[in-house]
Amino acid sequence: MKKDDMTGISYPKLFCFLILIFILITLPGCWNRRELDTLAIVLGAAIDKLPGEEKVRITAQIINPSAMQSSQAGAMSADTEEFVNFSETGTTVFEVARRITTFSSRKLYWPHNQVLIFSEDLCKHGIDNWIDYFIRDHETRLRVRVLVSEGEAKNILEEKVTLEKVPAREIGEIVDGLAVTSIAPQTTLRDFLCRMLEDTGAPVAPLISLKEKEDGKEAKISGTAVFKKTKLVGTLDPFESRGFLFVTGKVQSGIILVKCPDSEDLASLEIINAGSKIIPAINDGKLSLTIKITEEGNLGCQMCGSDLTKPQTWQFLETEQNKAIMEEAMASVKKAQALRADIFSFGEAFHRKYPLRWNELKENWDEHFANLEVNIEVESHLRRSGQITQPPHHE
Repeated sequence: MKKDDMTGISYPKLFCFLILIFILITLPGCWNRRELDTLAIVLGAAIDKLPGEEKVRITAQIINPSAMQSSQAGAMSADTEEFVNFSETGTTVFEVARRITTFSSRKLYWPHNQVLIFSEDLCKHGIDNWIDYFIRDHETRLRVRVLVSEGEAKNILEEKVTLEKVPAREIGEIVDGLAVTSIAPQTTLRDFLCRMLEDTGAPVAPLISLKEKEDGKEAKISGTAVFKKTKLVGTLDPFESRGFLFVTGKVQSGIILVKCPDSEDLASLEIINAGSKIIPAINDGKLSLTIKITEEGNLGCQMCGSDLTKPQTWQFLETEQNKAIMEEAMASVKKAQALRADIFSFGEAFHRKYPLRWNELKENWDEHFANLEVNIEVESHLRRSGQITQPPHHE
């Protein structure tokens, strides 16, 4: 092993030593650290338009550090809320976020934000100016859930919840739970942005509202908000919303109610798996489109006394299931065509199949979409009846 004659150190060791010195010099360390006790961790944000003004009010829901400390010490009062709502008005979102620090000892910290709720009134005027900050800023996340509120968005974050201690967190869980019912889409900021940037962009988002109950109000998903680019143009009810999800192949689960044979009683069919295929066509200059929906389900429960597992009754249930899916899907298509909002990305399907024709079609796509001939084909099957074949009250 070669050594330096002056120092007696081997060349490999000298080389490693120089590398270590270089690493120590270039490591940044914690120069930009931010201590936890200087941050106001945002879990939810609501954006409302002020009447008659070009200003917005932003409500940021943050974790209450005092409540957390009391909880850890075991001395938390029953009246102590685990969250605090800060509200401020201004002409830009960034301005308002900074202005909150004039009455808060901590700076808003956005990476843990769970929900962005825009008021219906704000969305009707367009949300492009108000969504820019949440896309541009390095602290915000594109996976945050986007919702539209009926009425003021601030009220959604102020209503007390039952299962979670922080309203924003419970709303986030409600949105995640939409996979069980498929009555509205689960829209993230990334989803909204991607749909907005399409040539025929028509984003959608869950519609949330406050519903009366015996001891107050509760936040509830009530349908789907429909946009054209960045402006709200209408809504879908839960029936139409699931039809939209069937067409776009995003139904994950849910319950389909059908009538029993020779009875007005109902049977509940659980959706296990669903998918769709969109096939555009141009024949003699006329645009048409075929939607092929496939679905598999199970018999979840029945309210009638018939043996529904007999071949003829089983086939009857599948036929009724086909009809129900067809009605939901067609209802969503007709509603979207009435709104002239291509929420299904039919335009993108034509763009992929007919790229040379697309520049001509997109100039007047709203008109093409509104008059598009849409055919829906449904193929659904029931697989299982559960652990019993006959109901307990079978005669």
